[in-house]
Amino acid sequence: MRLILASTSPRRREILALLGLPFEVIPPSYDELALPNRPVEDEVLAFALGKAESVARDNPESIVIGSDTMILLNTKKIGKPGGIADAKQILSALSGKTHRILTSVAIFDGLGGSGLRIVNDVSVLMRDYSDKEIEHYLSCSESLDKAGAYSIQGEGRALIESIHGDYLTAVGLPLKPIADYLRSRGISFPLNVEKLYSDKSFLNWRSF
Repeated sequence: MRLILASTSPRRREILALLGLPFEVIPPSYDELALPNRPVEDEVLAFALGKAESVARDNPESIVIGSDTMILLNTKKIGKPGGIADAKQILSALSGKTHRILTSVAIFDGLGGSGLRIVNDVSVLMRDYSDKEIEHYLSCSESLDKAGAYSIQGEGRALIESIHGDYLTAVGLPLKPIADYLRSRGISFPLNVEKLYSDKSFLNWRSF
């Protein structure tokens, strides 16, 4: 069994590695095209499908996992910031408000399985932080490659009041549905997923 993660994200690599299975990481050759009138659930899933399919085309006898994360504030879709000024604007808009983190998973199974298409949803309440706190956080240099311009598992934790939902979904890759799919295909792995979720031993999970 050849397992491939179609991603450039270190976070997703770290999460998938928790299973204890060998896997490869191949960056997808896919350009994300945001469409203003497309529902966020459809868009985030379309991006995951595009990433996985772009890698699966050249690796047909493999199980390929693609994923994408997007934030929804009221009705506005938010992805990665275009620069520091954009990151500051995003963080200002999120301050004191609740937003949704949506993370999709698409699995292309070239070994005969049906694959997987899911979108998981987490609710995050941000603290009512100040402009000075935003400036301090931006100086940590972890904003520009994150949807919503903050890292839930990094220094961005200080900006968050609470989260409701799957922590790993918020970080960038819901592990339970992936584990369930692999099990359904007869693939075993060392990790006790239920224990991981009860122990919350990954990164700063326990602080939530």
